[in-house]
Amino acid sequence: MFDTAKYQKEMSASLDRFKDDLRKVRTGRAHPDMLMGVKVEAYGQWMPLNQVANVTVSGGTMLLVTPYDPSTIPGISNAIRSDSSLGLNPSDDGRVVRVPIPPLTEERRKEIVKTASKSVEEAKVKIRNTREDARKDLKTLELPEDAKKRAEKEIDDLTKNFNDQIDTVFKEKEKEIMQI
Repeated sequence: MFDTAKYQKEMSASLDRFKDDLRKVRTGRAHPDMLMGVKVEAYGQWMPLNQVANVTVSGGTMLLVTPYDPSTIPGISNAIRSDSSLGLNPSDDGRVVRVPIPPLTEERRKEIVKTASKSVEEAKVKIRNTREDARKDLKTLELPEDAKKRAEKEIDDLTKNFNDQIDTVFKEKEKEIMQI
């Protein structure tokens, strides 16, 4: 019998990566994951922000970045400011870095949704590639024709299930982005 668990695991990993990508997308409300991709130059090397500071939300429209070492504050501010995809302007008082999250315009919201929809297509392509790998592996096996057909249907059902999950997650994110 053909085991689809390996392919289900790959598809699940693709879905998880897609969800992680969407977590980074700005929605108009402050969320610590917005700064997840920021790299800070500290101690002579580039480090993820979460390794040099703690990021919390204050009042829904402000991120507070509290560094573990106050000497890294200028590097943190510069890293956030220089990430043009965020479009944020942090300020610091010597102890914490405050990052106000400006409200999004309607035009900017639509632009963000359009950018996020590219992630949807990338995730679906990964799912389809996994399906094709499974089909290739299935063709190489010596199985009865009816067993191959059942396995192929199972693979197609997995693909449809994961594509539906991607669509659902994206619709929720789109709704969150467009909400004022």
